[in-house]
Amino acid sequence: MKKVYVGVSADLVHPGHINVLKEAAKLGEVTVGLLTDAAIASYKRVPFLEYDQRRAVIGEIKGVSRVIPQETLDYVPNLRTEKPDIVVHGDDWKTGVQAATRQAVIDTLAEWGGKLVEIPYTPGISSTILQAKLKEVGTTPDVRLRRLRRILHAKPFARVIEAHNGLTGIIAERARAERNGVPVEFDAMWSSSLCDSAMRGKPDIEAVDLTARLMSIGDIFAVTTKPMIYDADTGGKLEHFGYTVRGLEQAGVSAVIIEDKVGLKKNSLLGTEVAQKQDDIESFCAKIVHGRGARLTDDFMVIARIESLILKRGLEDALTRADAYVQAGADGIMIHSKTKAPDEVIEFMRRFRETHAQTPLVVVPTTYNEVTEEVLADAGANVVIYANHLIRAAYPAMMTVAETILASGRTLECDDNCMPVRQLLELVPGTVN
Repeated sequence: MKKVYVGVSADLVHPGHINVLKEAAKLGEVTVGLLTDAAIASYKRVPFLEYDQRRAVIGEIKGVSRVIPQETLDYVPNLRTEKPDIVVHGDDWKTGVQAATRQAVIDTLAEWGGKLVEIPYTPGISSTILQAKLKEVGTTPDVRLRRLRRILHAKPFARVIEAHNGLTGIIAERARAERNGVPVEFDAMWSSSLCDSAMRGKPDIEAVDLTARLMSIGDIFAVTTKPMIYDADTGGKLEHFGYTVRGLEQAGVSAVIIEDKVGLKKNSLLGTEVAQKQDDIESFCAKIVHGRGARLTDDFMVIARIESLILKRGLEDALTRADAYVQAGADGIMIHSKTKAPDEVIEFMRRFRETHAQTPLVVVPTTYNEVTEEVLADAGANVVIYANHLIRAAYPAMMTVAETILASGRTLECDDNCMPVRQLLELVPGTVN
């Protein structure tokens, strides 16, 4: 029998997949190259189902002889190993992000006289529509909780944006763009203490308690599926931090970040303009240990935020603390800075990576915002958080509209600054239909 190779992601198996595999089986013995989570995440979101779950489904489909991992979107490594006579694929990859992949398959098969067989697209089937339907159904706390670790395992770099209510959660969930021909979106959401406080008109001094913030998170989770990282400021007293971890984990939050400061919380971007005291290493390590001990599963992450650069304690102090926090069990390190240039953050990451190759690194380029994600990723960052941009964008826009109405005595002049009412009604599923 001829050797037939079919590459699939198979996150959402539908009649189109079955048809391709059925046609492939008519041509010979079918080997399925099942894309790994990392391969899929290289050009779109992390799949809903984990690799082993998808493998179990595909392996049971009639006509499939074996399933092997395809580690990249590029078929060439597996093709050179397997040397199939035929590669079978749907005909929906001739344009877009997969067009170059298709051409590489054709060129590689030509090396040994193989051929590409393309099966016509199955009408009425759309993975995009199926994914949208799944998001409308929503997710569960345990599935959402595990998702951040899956993303960090599958993707070399994750982008996170703040969400402080249901509407901003919808923005974080739906925002899409294309960069260098590749679709990009946010991987997760950030629950910022600054934004949660500002939304309520309160100072950023931990005046909003956990109960109130969990209510905001509940509003966000009701209309989203993406994971969330929670800004817990100092984490409060050691004895209280365990309850914070437990409450967040039960809600489905994926990670908590605590900063190594003590006393009344002051926003880090104020730096040394206000009195801020850094915790001693031993006490903060004890808080990390306590938080990790309080969690119910290993999926929940306790991430340590280092304030040494903010407080002008220097790079060596930051590195000493980072090493101690990792030894205490921190699941990740966030290095914070308020400089206009990224140099000290990049140097910290370079030095940190010399001894800690795998520990996730988080950065927040609020002030050093000229640096690109690519530069930060190359320097060693795993997560970038855009920590307060939606609320900062919303206030000026709303103030402009309010002042325009006052100045004009009517709303006509602010129409260009407002979305149509119909669009607002259609924004949330269930309002119109």
